[in-house]
Amino acid sequence: MNKVQLKIANPQKVEWYDSIPFIADLHCDQLLWDRDVLTEHEYGHVDVPRMQKANMALQVFSIVTKTPRGINIENNTAETDNITLLGIAQLRPFKTWFNLTERALNQCNEFHNAAENSKGQLRLITNKAELNQYIEDRAKNKLITAGMLGIEGAHALSNDLNNLAKLYTAGVRYIGITHFFDNEWAGSAHGVNKSGLTKKGISLIKKMNELKITVDLAHVSPTAIDDIFKLSNSPVIISHTGVQGVCNNRRNLSDKHLEEIGKRNGLVGIGLWETAVCGTNAEATAKSIRYVADKIGVTKVALGSDFDGAIGTHFDVTGLPLIVNALQKEHFTRAEIELILGGNIRNFFLENLPEGN
Repeated sequence: MNKVQLKIANPQKVEWYDSIPFIADLHCDQLLWDRDVLTEHEYGHVDVPRMQKANMALQVFSIVTKTPRGINIENNTAETDNITLLGIAQLRPFKTWFNLTERALNQCNEFHNAAENSKGQLRLITNKAELNQYIEDRAKNKLITAGMLGIEGAHALSNDLNNLAKLYTAGVRYIGITHFFDNEWAGSAHGVNKSGLTKKGISLIKKMNELKITVDLAHVSPTAIDDIFKLSNSPVIISHTGVQGVCNNRRNLSDKHLEEIGKRNGLVGIGLWETAVCGTNAEATAKSIRYVADKIGVTKVALGSDFDGAIGTHFDVTGLPLIVNALQKEHFTRAEIELILGGNIRNFFLENLPEGN
């Protein structure tokens, strides 16, 4: 299911690519798959050896706990679940088979174990102090890589707000309120009702703000996005998306919401797949990045690949130099490209993560 792409071999790099100080991406589903992130593979999109080849400093690993059968961007119910059978087939612990929070915690634990076993090559970032230290250390050793943890869909809380603290303790630092179906907290852009925040959803947003867990608007219904903006002034992200001004479909972000994210000093992660950008190459993604930069500023756009989702992206992580070439064709400067490729993600989390020690 996840062997959809072979890796790209040695795409042509601009001469300064390997000196970009901080390359980062907002969304990857690698933890869903039974694949050692410390070992290089001939399939899938992300692992530490390929991150090192791509000069990638930080990958946000987003946790998927449930997806419907017949998944689509128009209308899905919560009645079916692909991940139960996948977890059983992968011999995940029994407690994860029918409990979404346990699934999320298991994936968090997988990352913690990988970092512990990486001999210092992979770190988990959970606060500003850790991020600052990592930036300092990586300036001396470009082979160090890092990850952050996010969640795709607050149904991972198993309808219990108390589980938010458990996920925070496990390292989760952003949560997408919905995924492909409406849940207890809000309506999905791809659900049946596509409604706004529920009363429980209002409580969730307030608690996330208290803990400094960033709200991710990916897959959230337009009505629920409006509700979130009315409720909270905190900066938000949309971790992986396209924009309707370039690629007009229900999956993508409207100009209205794009502009509001910009006003709030948020961050828009542009994807590397066809539904997001109406194309299958780096040039299509660069076109959408140009649109966002022109609308709300170059400091508010980033990469949100959706690597290792059950889709085909333009390339795996080793293909990121192709984005640089495409951004040059869109007349971005080197300084702007360095922001888009990761500087904006670094700066956003330096501003919005919990303080740490």
